[in-house]
Amino acid sequence: MRKPTQPGKANRLQSPAQTDQAVAARLQKVLAGAGFSSRRHVEELIAGGRIMVNGRPALIGQRVSSSDKVVVDGRPVWLEPHDAQVRVLVYHKPPGEIVSRDDPQGRPSVFDHLPKLKSARWISVGRLDFNTSGLLLLTTSGDLANALMHPASLIEREYAVRIRGELSEEQTAQLCGGINLEDGLAKFERIEARGGGASNHWYHVVLHEGRNREVRRLFDAVGLTVSRLMRVRFGPVRLPPRLRPGKFLELPASEIRSLAGTSRNQEMAARLTSPRPESKARPHGMRSGAGAQRRAPGRAEPFPLPRGKARRPTYRGADGKKGGPR
Repeated sequence: MRKPTQPGKANRLQSPAQTDQAVAARLQKVLAGAGFSSRRHVEELIAGGRIMVNGRPALIGQRVSSSDKVVVDGRPVWLEPHDAQVRVLVYHKPPGEIVSRDDPQGRPSVFDHLPKLKSARWISVGRLDFNTSGLLLLTTSGDLANALMHPASLIEREYAVRIRGELSEEQTAQLCGGINLEDGLAKFERIEARGGGASNHWYHVVLHEGRNREVRRLFDAVGLTVSRLMRVRFGPVRLPPRLRPGKFLELPASEIRSLAGTSRNQEMAARLTSPRPESKARPHGMRSGAGAQRRAPGRAEPFPLPRGKARRPTYRGADGKKGGPR
């Protein structure tokens, strides 16, 4: 039997318009989350009259919802709900690709190999220069990308470096103690020798920031030339050993939450760690069963690989074709 409405209590049901208004968020926050650079840059676009909301110039601090029509530089933008699922890709960048959508020279771009999105776009978490290879993270969340790149996050970046020659104790002390570059003091947190031959030696170096060509410039400062550079880790995420250059895989929600927790952005971490059902979708190119088992969030070991050719994980490119284990 239906209970009668108690006197003095209003009906709790909201109309669609009221519900939409309740979930409205500031325009800067919504566009940053959709991948249109940082909130500060969005404010500059608003001040320049380059953003329209429902046919009128946008205002800084204006609140919008998914029912509003937002246009940036004449391009309509589809607004996802504030709690839309954040996606993160692990891409193995080969040498000879740029991390940009626009290049006057027409060089190959990492974005040429990524899955197409209808209502968002991929944002790179930092950059790797043209000749550097290795791990590159990409996400659909501008807030997450900015939080991971912010210097205050102090997230470790680990690189495998091959140099011509060999580091002396004095050079190692200089690199770990700090060297004044043209854009400020820079240093490695750790340096680990990884062997080599007569003329070339390998090292793994760790630093907490990602300035332009910082690793190469540090070695140049002590008179050594980097002949090969590869990023192998970003925070808790390592480059999977069987992920071929030019291929990608998608992180599950549990590892995205772990990654967000390292950014020290409490708001972002709280939003991504709020209870929500785990997605049933498997990472691109990963089979079900034993091949889908992955490392625990935050562990430094590479992804475990099952035995047997039939159950090895495979990876896909943007065309959906399998790359296969190497």
